[in-house]
Amino acid sequence: MNIFDIVGPVMIGPSSSHTAGACRLGLLAAGILGERPRQAEILLHGSFARTYKGHGTDRALVAGLMGWQPDDVRIPNALKLAAEAGVKFTFHPVDLGSMAHPNSVLFRLTGKNGNACEVIGASVGGGQIMVTKVDGFPVELTGVLPALFVPHRDEPGVIALVSTILAQKQINIASMRVFREGKGETAAMVIECDQAVPPAVIRHLEELGPVKLVRFVDKVS
Repeated sequence: MNIFDIVGPVMIGPSSSHTAGACRLGLLAAGILGERPRQAEILLHGSFARTYKGHGTDRALVAGLMGWQPDDVRIPNALKLAAEAGVKFTFHPVDLGSMAHPNSVLFRLTGKNGNACEVIGASVGGGQIMVTKVDGFPVELTGVLPALFVPHRDEPGVIALVSTILAQKQINIASMRVFREGKGETAAMVIECDQAVPPAVIRHLEELGPVKLVRFVDKVS
């Protein structure tokens, strides 16, 4: 923790959790999608669902999806400006269960190039965030480091092969988490890296037989 974690982020207010954190969640969700959304269904849980209009959470979430930082002066007008840019968005309440953080949101996003993804995340305080699911897979993404989301078939050697390719390209792995639906079924790696992963490396990973569409998510400030 540093002094900025204590005093809070530089932001357009009123709330670090409901505004700055919400904006960073939108940024990270758009990063996972890999392009600017053209349609966003935004489902709000708990405190987010009850107070999103008064705290500007709706504007902050959409601002993040537009690629704006938490201190962007356009945030108060985000809904209007996004609509003018052709982005369609809706807000609905949702119950994500008793284990979900009260400041949680479920994004269902479709991009301008046809990509789609579903992202669940939470604003956990002081502008900090945690994405907990991507397309149904449990993950832990904070946006502090660049990351790879690598879905694949559960086969021996796939994890070693992916990590070897990254090592050959001088990309250092900061952390790795692995999840699977069952032996031999769909699995996923979440790999946080110390630097951005070039598109050529991502294409190389996608050429591996067991690996499906790889999502690179850059860090969010």
